Amino acid sequence: MVRLPAAGRENAAQLRNLPIATARMDDNGKPIMVLLDQVADVVESTAPAQITRKDLSRDIRISSNIEGRTLGDVVADLKAAMTKMDIPVGIRISFGGDSENLTESTAYALQSLTMAVIFIYIILASQFGSFIQPIAIIMTMPLSLMGVLLGLLFTGSTLNMFSMIGIMMLMGLVTKNAILLVDYSNLGVREGKSLRQSLADAGAVRLRPIVMTTLAMIFGMLPTALGLGEGGAQRAPMAHAIIGGLISSTLLSLVFVPVVLTYLDAFAGRVRRWLPSPTELNASAQHDGSDKTKTPTCALTSQDGSSVRDNNYVRSHA
Repeated sequence: MVRLPAAGRENAAQLRNLPIATARMDDNGKPIMVLLDQVADVVESTAPAQITRKDLSRDIRISSNIEGRTLGDVVADLKAAMTKMDIPVGIRISFGGDSENLTESTAYALQSLTMAVIFIYIILASQFGSFIQPIAIIMTMPLSLMGVLLGLLFTGSTLNMFSMIGIMMLMGLVTKNAILLVDYSNLGVREGKSLRQSLADAGAVRLRPIVMTTLAMIFGMLPTALGLGEGGAQRAPMAHAIIGGLISSTLLSLVFVPVVLTYLDAFAGRVRRWLPSPTELNASAQHDGSDKTKTPTCALTSQDGSSVRDNNYVRSHA
């Protein structure tokens, strides 16, 4: 690579006066020299120091650091500004880096939450032997999201990957209170009590263990919520989300679960009126079975004219 010395490339005028040899020769057999300004236009311009490509297309990357604001707010402002821009044809703008990682993490977290709800419902339906009661238990999960948002708001935390992990942990923790209430209510129903009476007894009896287990989990998450230790501030949003979700779900599930379970039981009672009862199904099955096993009989007449009943089929005699 041939390069002019620094003194010969300080301005554009020096480049315009740069002599260049041509293919023509003079009388002495030497190439004829011309100035660069005679064969080219020398203008001042800018050019990228490095050209990068992605998916066979030229890629220009603009990066920056964020301070004092959340990543989601900055991305939202950038997208709003992009909608007002007149972007030429053939140029597209996309977000990468932390913004792309946040989008992917959010999608994966939603998939995990969906799978968690499905598995929780399957396990509860198999344990309680009912398809209605697990619905009342699962409907307590949205109650924890209210506490999560309030907990993050009061502590000044953001909805990031650690807080999403805390939300996924809450899906298994908040169902504990509803399971205690529904399980004790089922015991009262089996003893002959009405559903409302059994739910009232369950709230009174299970209140103490519900409060004790909730307080144990809240105090267990306090060191993480205070951000103690190296990197504690990064993990603190997870504890803030869990503590807020536990408080809201504990207070609201004591009222929400009995109400929802009462309405669901009334709905199931209306549906049962249109379906055959197990007693009718068993009676119908026994009736069909008796018809199939019934032995045919035939009446025979003896030689003296008296009627004879035989339980076997008539055999032909020679």
